Amino acid sequence: MGLNRGEVSVTQLEIDEYWMAQAIELAKQAQDIGEIPVGALLVKDNQLIATGWNHSIEQHDPTAHAEIITLQQAGKILKNYRLLDTTLYVTLEPCIMCAGAMIHSRIGRVVYGAKDFKTGACGSFINIMGQAGLNHYVDVTGGILEDVCSSMLSAFFKMRREQIKAQRHQQKQDPL
Repeated sequence: MGLNRGEVSVTQLEIDEYWMAQAIELAKQAQDIGEIPVGALLVKDNQLIATGWNHSIEQHDPTAHAEIITLQQAGKILKNYRLLDTTLYVTLEPCIMCAGAMIHSRIGRVVYGAKDFKTGACGSFINIMGQAGLNHYVDVTGGILEDVCSSMLSAFFKMRREQIKAQRHQQKQDPL
């Protein structure tokens, strides 16, 4: 089903790719401050409601994930903890904590870029979203601009490993 803008029909995939590209720009802001490059945004009726990017390292807060920051901001903007009929776009598959927050906030849909085989809670590691008996189900679409999202994360972690290696080398050179 596509949206109709004048005589131009826009597909859901095109809409998802547009918003994911915006989330990628947010992920770059996380990377610029030394955070794992994950960006998220919340959309309702194809209008941007809230944005966020990782702040866990900077804020010394294990809950300061892009998704949580975005949901918190959206609740304040919409003046409601229930974020009905919204779509959350995030560059990395949400973890268990973030998936739980999405269920509790009652978002309608989550769209993510890169899979996370270590902590992804939308099917790559575990599928919290599909757990039987939940009081709310979130529709999940994965793999949108996956290559771009994955490449950004891989480059970040490669850089991190090189920094750690250089620090170890420096410590061997200067033991005091």
